This record gives sequence, structure tokens and C-alpha cells, in this order.
Amino acid sequence: MNLLATFLFIGTPEVMFILVIAVMVFGADKIPEVAKGLGKGMRSLRDASNEVKSEIKKSSIESQKLETNVTQDIKEEITKVRDEIEDFSGSIKRER
Repeated sequence: MNLLATFLFIGTPEVMFILVIAVMVFGADKIPEVAKGLGKGMRSLRDASNEVKSEIKKSSIESQKLETNVTQDIKEEITKVRDEIEDFSGSIKRER
């Protein structure tokens, strides 16, 4: 499979046409500067998206820890209440 011919469903003639238009618009001496600027822009966009992804993962982990702590607290309270009910019901059963 020819990678250049199938890149973004654009064929070789279309790529050549875009390059000719770019040379006409920016000039041959400005194309490296434009490419460098596009590269920096794409890099900053990728860094920003990676930062957002890491923040989402971080908040997800923190919320899971919070849920775990809340779940443990609830289980402890349920155990305490169950023990108290068993103590209370035990004394009622003995009084009969």
C-alpha cells in the first residue's frame, strides 16, 4: 500500500497541487519557517491534550480513592450498628 498516495485519501496529484500553491503563497524561502511554526503549534496542541488526559486520570484516581474511603466508612458503621443490634437482641432473647 502506497502511504503517500493514500494519506488522508489524498492522491499524489493533489499533494503536488497543494505544494505548488504553498510555494506560490508563501514563497520558497518562507516555507521552512511556516513548517516550523506548524510543527510548534502541533507540539503545543499535543502537550495540552496530554496534560488534559493526565488531569482526567488523576481526578479519576482521586475519586476512586474517595469512593473507597467512603465505602469503608459505611461498612464500618454498618458493622457497628449490626453489633449493637445483636447485643440488644441478645439481651431481649435472654429475658424471655
